[in-house]
Amino acid sequence: MQSSTTTGEPPEPDEIAAMFDGSSDMSDAFNDGQVHLAYWYDDEDQASLVEASQRLTRKVADSLRLREGERVLDVGCGLGAPAIQLAAEYGVEVTGINISTRQVAEAHARAREAGLTDRVTFLRDDYNSLAFPDSSFDAVVAMESLVYTSDLVPALRGLHRVLRPGGRLSLTETTREGLGVVAASRFAAAFGAKWLLSVDDWLDTLRETGFELVEYLQCGPRVFGMAPKYVQAVEARRAELADRFGKAAVDELRQTLEHFFTPGARQIGYAVITVNKPSH
Repeated sequence: MQSSTTTGEPPEPDEIAAMFDGSSDMSDAFNDGQVHLAYWYDDEDQASLVEASQRLTRKVADSLRLREGERVLDVGCGLGAPAIQLAAEYGVEVTGINISTRQVAEAHARAREAGLTDRVTFLRDDYNSLAFPDSSFDAVVAMESLVYTSDLVPALRGLHRVLRPGGRLSLTETTREGLGVVAASRFAAAFGAKWLLSVDDWLDTLRETGFELVEYLQCGPRVFGMAPKYVQAVEARRAELADRFGKAAVDELRQTLEHFFTPGARQIGYAVITVNKPSH
């Protein structure tokens, strides 16, 4: 891991938890609990933001080749929608962990509403210090969560430890493409992250921590390159969101999205990277 990709002194875990606690209400309403980005095929794709976000979750699940009854760990599980989707659509048992007490509570409520508390569990826990026994899980999902650790190598080694031999890890993250490391650091810092790595950086670090590459998909144009879709999603629900959160909050959400996507897909990519723990 090159120190030049860091953002300087990173936020502490409690600060990160507070950041996500503060965004929960709007995230829940805006994207139905899917607090990660979305995947559209092209400009003509008429999928809603929620549908396109669920599509990205399915890409992760398919890359992992999830099988009914498998045990899955969702690290940085957000409001729980992806974990619930995986349990409902793939028949797996999911444990979601999150350092945000508020988001864990909301995830529990979602699981109860979906009638899936027998297959989905949410815990307030930190993926930097996992207490699960060795080989506890068949698969690990990490959707836009690993950029919030300042100690990526130990965190990945912990995920490696709790996977069974032959188990799989799939992560999704924005990636540094055309940006230099200084500009990448500024971009990451703007949304509270510690890193913005290139795909090669990720692959090198994953290999360093004992994983073997299965595949990776660079889908930046269909995720990060779809900025107008995210803004359209805000405008499509402006009246509803304004009634709940106020016009100023909706304007701020739109401005935040416009600022976030300003670099474009030539500068910022989006990768789905799948690796496994060797079985020998």
